[in-house]
Amino acid sequence: MTTHTDEITKSTKPETIEKTDATVRYAPEHSPRLRWAELAPDVYKAMIRLDAAARRGVDPVLLELVKIRTSQLNHCAFCLDMHTKDALAAGESVERIVQLGAWEESKHFYTEKELAAIELTEAVTVLTDGFVPDEVYEHAAAHFEEAELAQLIAAITVINAWNRFGVTCRLVPGHYQAGQYK
Repeated sequence: MTTHTDEITKSTKPETIEKTDATVRYAPEHSPRLRWAELAPDVYKAMIRLDAAARRGVDPVLLELVKIRTSQLNHCAFCLDMHTKDALAAGESVERIVQLGAWEESKHFYTEKELAAIELTEAVTVLTDGFVPDEVYEHAAAHFEEAELAQLIAAITVINAWNRFGVTCRLVPGHYQAGQYK
């Protein structure tokens, strides 16, 4: 027998939830501003190829952590939806995904290599000082071989580009199915 809670968790975005004494209504879903992939198909195809090239040689679970952290920093709800679902499908734990937003206080959830990648992700994404600090780069370089580090930097750069398309065009989260675009 399916419970009401089971039905809620199956849906990606319920419009209302019936409770015993009240109905909870969610805000209406917005529409995307622009369907850029349809209007600029050559750019979209180039981004797909760039994304595939950038991910080569990067651990898939680490890659999803990087994509989630970048998307958190850039406030890209569409990419957060996509990459949390892909991370879960790849075997990542809910706990590590949740703690990623406060990784500096939750370091014990991650390996030193993952922390170096997350720190580099933040430095490349935010560019607070206008550059990636030497100590951040050196920390990452201590945990990754040069070719792997080059791929990681490429992957961080690519997810930042995807985030900019998603945020600018207001792509709608909640409809992605794990692995849909792989």
